[in-house]
Amino acid sequence: MAGVSEDPRDPAPQDSPRDWPALLLRGGCAALSGLITGFTALGVAELVSAAVRPESSPVTAVGGAVIDLTPPPLKDFAVRNFGTNDKLVLQLGILALLALFAMTVGVVALRHRRSGSAAVLVFGAIGAVAATSRPDGGLLDAVPSVVGALVASVVLYALAGRLSLRPSPAPGADGDGTFDRRGFVIAATAAVAASAGAGVLGRRLNASGAADAVASRAEIVLPSPASRARPVPAGADLAIRGLSSFTTPNKDFYRVDTALVVPRVDAGSWRLRIHGKGVSTPLTLSYDDLLRRELIERDITLTCVSNEVGGPYVGNARWIGVRLADLLREAGVRPPSKGGAADQIVARSVDGMTIGSPVETVMDGRDALLALGMNGEPLPFDHGFPVRMLVPGLYGYVSACKWLQDLELTTFAEYDAYWVKRSWSKKAPIKTESRIDTPRPFASPKAGRVPVAGVAWAQHRGIARVEVRVDGGDWQPAKLAAEDTKDTWRQWVWEWPATSGNHTLEVRATDRDGYTQTSERVGTVPDGATGWHSVVVAVS
Repeated sequence: MAGVSEDPRDPAPQDSPRDWPALLLRGGCAALSGLITGFTALGVAELVSAAVRPESSPVTAVGGAVIDLTPPPLKDFAVRNFGTNDKLVLQLGILALLALFAMTVGVVALRHRRSGSAAVLVFGAIGAVAATSRPDGGLLDAVPSVVGALVASVVLYALAGRLSLRPSPAPGADGDGTFDRRGFVIAATAAVAASAGAGVLGRRLNASGAADAVASRAEIVLPSPASRARPVPAGADLAIRGLSSFTTPNKDFYRVDTALVVPRVDAGSWRLRIHGKGVSTPLTLSYDDLLRRELIERDITLTCVSNEVGGPYVGNARWIGVRLADLLREAGVRPPSKGGAADQIVARSVDGMTIGSPVETVMDGRDALLALGMNGEPLPFDHGFPVRMLVPGLYGYVSACKWLQDLELTTFAEYDAYWVKRSWSKKAPIKTESRIDTPRPFASPKAGRVPVAGVAWAQHRGIARVEVRVDGGDWQPAKLAAEDTKDTWRQWVWEWPATSGNHTLEVRATDRDGYTQTSERVGTVPDGATGWHSVVVAVS
C-alpha cells in the first residue's frame, strides 16, 4: 500500500505488505495517539474551565446539549431504565463516542498529518457550540473547548510525526522502513503526563470554588420556624417491611433534573431577584434576608411528571421555608382573579433551567414555599441548595425549581418555559395515583395472610380510599394509615388471604374530590401517567 505524506518534510517510503506485525504496531500506535489527543483535549479544557466555570467543560456542555435536544419519549426511556444513573450513562456514552472519534482521527493522521490535526478542531467546535447554546451559556463558555482542541491538534501533529516511516538503516534490508518507536513512546508519555496534570489541576481548582459553597452550607443553622409542622400522627407510618417510610430520608429522595454538574452555590453571595409584569416593587433578597423572615415548616410530598405508573419518583419530606405568596404580595403582585397582570411565574435556576408556575395557584392559600431546609437540615446540594421552590399539588417541572436565583412575573401567552418547549403541558396538577410497594413484582410469598401495602397520593386533595383486587376480581377496601395532611402521601395495607399459584395484584385510589383512578394506561407526556399499578407474584 502506498504511503504519501502531505508534509514535504516527512519521508514517504512504502509500507511493506509482507511485514504485518509492523503494520499492526504502527496502526495501533496511531489509534493510541488519537486517544491521547482526546485525553489532552479534555485535560486542557478542564483546566481552562476552572477560569470560566465548571459547566463549560466539553463533556458537561455536550451532555447538557444532548439532554436539551433529546425527545421526551427518549428522556423517559433513560429515566425509566437507568434511574438516577441516567446522567452517568450519558457521560460514559459521550466519552465512548469521543474515544472512537479520537482513534479514527489518529489513524487518519498516520497518512495525513494536517488533515488529522484539523479534524481535532471539529471536536472543539462541537463543544464550543454546545456550551454557548445552553440556556445559561455565553461566549466565554466556548473557550475551554476551543483551547483544548487547539492544544490537542498540536499534540496529534507531533505524535503523528513520530509515526512517520524512515528508510531502513541497512541498504538492501528486507522492508521499506520503520518509525521512531522510542521517540513516540517519549512523546506519548509526556503528553499523557501533561494532560493528566492539567486535568487534575483543573478539577482541584473547580473543586476549590465549590469548597466555598460547601463551607457556607456547613455554617448555616436554620432558625426555629414560626409555624411548625404538626407532629406526624400516630399510625401515619404503618412500619410494614418493604413499605416506603412515611418520611423519605434525604439520601433516598429521588432526583430528576438536567444538571450534569450539580451547582455549588455560595449562600453568602446568592441573591434572588423578583421582577416583571405587575411587580410594583422589585425585590432583591439575600439568603440571610430569607432566614430573617417568618419561616414555616410543612410536610409536602413531591412527584416528578416522569414517574411511570408504580414508579419511584415520588417522596415525602419535611420542608422549612418562606411563603412565596407573601413575597409576591410584598412585590405588589396580585393573582389574575384579582386583576393581576401576570398569570405565570418563571423561576430561573443558576444553571439556566426555567420552570413556569401559575400565579393563581401559588397565591391561592396553599403552602407554596421558597424552601431552605429539608428534613431538619439545610437543603442538600442535589436538592437545590441554597433555595428551591415547592408548590404542593403541582408536578415538579412546573413548580419545583432547584438552585433558584430569579423569579419573573409574566404570562403563559408570552413565554414558554424549558419543558413546555419540549412538548410538556404548561399547567400540570398532580394526578391521583397509587403504588404497590410490597410484595415486589415476581415475589414468591407463602400461602396464607400476605400484607399487600403501598402508598397513594393526590397532593392538595388528599386520599379518601384505596382498593386492591386479585386476578381481576372484586375490589377490596384497603386499610388507610392515618392522614398527615392533604399535601402528603398516605400509606395503605390490605391483608390478602393468598392461595398457591400465580396471581396479579392491582391497586387504585380515590381522592377527596371523589375522583377514582382510571384504568387507562397513558404515558408521562404531556402531563403525567395514568393507569392502575399491578404486580405479578407466585405464591408457594
